[in-house]
Amino acid sequence: MLPACKENDMPDLIRIHPKDNVAVALHTVAAGTVFEGVTAQMDIPQGHKMALTSIQDGAQVIKYGFSIGHATAEIVPGQWVHTHNMATNLSGEMTYTYEPDIQHLPPLPARTFRGYRRKDGKAGVRNEIWVIPTVGCVNDVAKALVRENQDLVSGSIDGLYTFTHPFGCSQTGEDHAQTRKLLAALTKHPNAGAVLVLSLGCENLTQEQFLAELGEFDSKRIKFLVCQQVSDEMEAGRAMLQECAAFAGQFQREDIPASELIIGMKCGGSDGLSGITANPVVGRFSDMLVAQGGSTVLTEVPEMFGAEGFLMNRCINEDIFQKAVEMINGFKAYFIRHNEVVYDNPSPGNRQGGITTLEDKSCGCVQKGGTAPIMDVIGYGDTVVSKGLNMLYGPGNDLVSATALTAAGAHVILFTTGRGTPFGAPAPTMKLSTNTPLATKKAGWIDFNAGTVADGEKTLDASANDLMDAVLAVASGKLTCAEERGFREISIFKDGVVL
Repeated sequence: MLPACKENDMPDLIRIHPKDNVAVALHTVAAGTVFEGVTAQMDIPQGHKMALTSIQDGAQVIKYGFSIGHATAEIVPGQWVHTHNMATNLSGEMTYTYEPDIQHLPPLPARTFRGYRRKDGKAGVRNEIWVIPTVGCVNDVAKALVRENQDLVSGSIDGLYTFTHPFGCSQTGEDHAQTRKLLAALTKHPNAGAVLVLSLGCENLTQEQFLAELGEFDSKRIKFLVCQQVSDEMEAGRAMLQECAAFAGQFQREDIPASELIIGMKCGGSDGLSGITANPVVGRFSDMLVAQGGSTVLTEVPEMFGAEGFLMNRCINEDIFQKAVEMINGFKAYFIRHNEVVYDNPSPGNRQGGITTLEDKSCGCVQKGGTAPIMDVIGYGDTVVSKGLNMLYGPGNDLVSATALTAAGAHVILFTTGRGTPFGAPAPTMKLSTNTPLATKKAGWIDFNAGTVADGEKTLDASANDLMDAVLAVASGKLTCAEERGFREISIFKDGVVL
């Protein structure tokens, strides 16, 4: 666990864990600054690392109490530590041993939000009408139907949207199955009061396949239009959307326990403060929600590499542990199968923000998981069935993983960022800045500023409490910045060939 600093008592640098041999600059540190008796030998940019001890060539660089790589040259106290003098330790698959370290959280009374109770008993935080294309060939029809039927958005209906994509045809095997599974999961999402499934008619994702994937469904809630089977798809689509609006319009907001919320957790455009401010704030929020009986979902498997020690032994039993091992090593095998190195990360923007190796990035990334036991590990396109903290198979890519979180049933997604990004998933996507300059500069992108922790204005716990209030407000209807701009899209995971 990261230390909770006292309000208004934040130094310019922080040693995250007592075992660390580097400190992180909370703000740009000038040469000559003294921290824990060590003098900065040069300017240290915000989010970057300064050596607190001598680190010999080949010795481990310790941050968060874990090794984040090794020195590639001798590093003296006060020196800047980054890509010029350290490198990753990661290689391929690993063997893991289950050594349970499970801390059950004391229960908290569940708060409430104003949501929509669905016919099947599930809760939604939006009452939207979604048009789901089963194939990219009808994307423009879907967009036209949405554009020309905005008059149906009235009363308790929050919006009419479509989520276009290029797939649904010319795919085989696992890719075809993943597309079908993910689109079916989105169709069943409780944030949609009604759904129009739009097909062309000759694609290899047939209506029969889609119906089989859906299983039981409410025919009043989900409508199907095959464009090749009607003379005027716009006229037929309008009639079906009118039926969707009549069905969705009967739902009204009501008080629902926060224990029914599922919150996705994601980071992107990370920097050296991500694992110190925004991610641990989300981790403490996650613990708070889980303690109320709610659920959270952690994904981005490649950004767990090198930080498995934070997660694996928190699995509730050995069966879940084995599922976690298969997920981690399965993703490494996916990299190797495509002749990609496991550690080909972080991105240029991550490095500019102070993240040096994948272990460095991963140790900060998994802070979003808090301390709760891991109750389940679910596959891509699967939905959450276990209360508490879940792990989800998905890549680090922002759009792909945020789509997978939505498909898993996430009502709201918490997206931490040190660099900023404007995109939104189908589920309301709240952007949390790791630093105040970003929140100030990109106020049209950022929904919550966790940079107040680095500024010494808030403790991690106080910020997490504020975040709980902000999430419940969004769950009750407050629009995120991305929603206000109409930014929402999907991206589907692809592995194999396109025919």
